[in-house]
Amino acid sequence: MRIEKKATLISTIVAFLLVTFKLSVGIISGSVAVLASAIDSLLDMVVSLFNYFALHNSDREPDENFNFGRRKLEPLAAVIEGTIISLSALFILYTAISKMVQGSTIEHLDISIWVMIASLIITAGLVFFLNYIANKTGNMVIQADALHYKTDLFSNGAVLISLVFIHFTNFTYIDPLLGIGISMYMIYSAYPLIKEGILMLLDAALDQESVAKINKLLNSQLDINGHHDLRTRRSGSEIYISVHIVFNVSTSLYDAHMIGDKIELGFKNLFPENNVYSLIHLDPYDDSEEQHLD
Repeated sequence: MRIEKKATLISTIVAFLLVTFKLSVGIISGSVAVLASAIDSLLDMVVSLFNYFALHNSDREPDENFNFGRRKLEPLAAVIEGTIISLSALFILYTAISKMVQGSTIEHLDISIWVMIASLIITAGLVFFLNYIANKTGNMVIQADALHYKTDLFSNGAVLISLVFIHFTNFTYIDPLLGIGISMYMIYSAYPLIKEGILMLLDAALDQESVAKINKLLNSQLDINGHHDLRTRRSGSEIYISVHIVFNVSTSLYDAHMIGDKIELGFKNLFPENNVYSLIHLDPYDDSEEQHLD
């Protein structure tokens, strides 16, 4: 089993434990902040489980129905996860505003505080683990999961601070106010996740820095007369590069092929953390103007 899939299973189990603790205490205490954190953890569990199946299916070999594989499931999972985060944030916002209008009372503060301390420690350990896997693999789904639980880490800390504050001051309005703050932070965190996933689904080009690295490598090749029609895209942890390279008319097919292989290896060395797939067109002369006329 891939380490990424193991990571999603671990995060699912951890989220289940957190849901059990927080939901029980949230209902008993009446704290909207604890209840909001419990709902967020419940969604974490669902999303982590979905991420596992997304990674499982994205690993399947290309077939007659999916000639290029199923790597697009990874950015699709990130978009879905970001959307779920945003929807849960809107629900928390609604609940918090309702509490402010109707008044807020919190009971069993001591139990709530201890549960949030335990949640904070467990979530911190999970974030550390997921960040390690994300940095090691560069997998977008794990990066999304790590970001999701990182928002939980901040929200758990904020909830804990609010409960301690209420314990000493009895100012219960801090609870719905914090719920509003948590919801805003969740939406803010989800936006780049959704944006990156959508751009990947739309086959957006690589960032300018990566494209510049590719152009620099091509410009350094002394065996070719130039290049044109460079196109790039990313699909999950895979990078696709298409380019036309121009030779002298007298260059043999064998030599052109060997130079193309060398450039393809250079592309792979530029992005060692990714699987790089290259489509290199070998042009015997510069036909770029003819293509633009067409």
